[in-house]
Amino acid sequence: MNETFVRLLCPGCQKTWERKPNELPAHTEQFGCDSCATERRTAEFTRTDHDLDVLKQFQ
Repeated sequence: MNETFVRLLCPGCQKTWERKPNELPAHTEQFGCDSCATERRTAEFTRTDHDLDVLKQFQ
């Protein structure tokens, strides 16, 4: 079984990383970068539309 990940990109510091969709808040909720403390909606951290669709699918 393959694990699904959402690719993230911080709009503040440009850090990239991945997380499992069930480890993230809903796409409309606030989420923060561990590196620079930028806080925005989780949807604004997804790298692509596909990543956003994956996040929505699991929530």
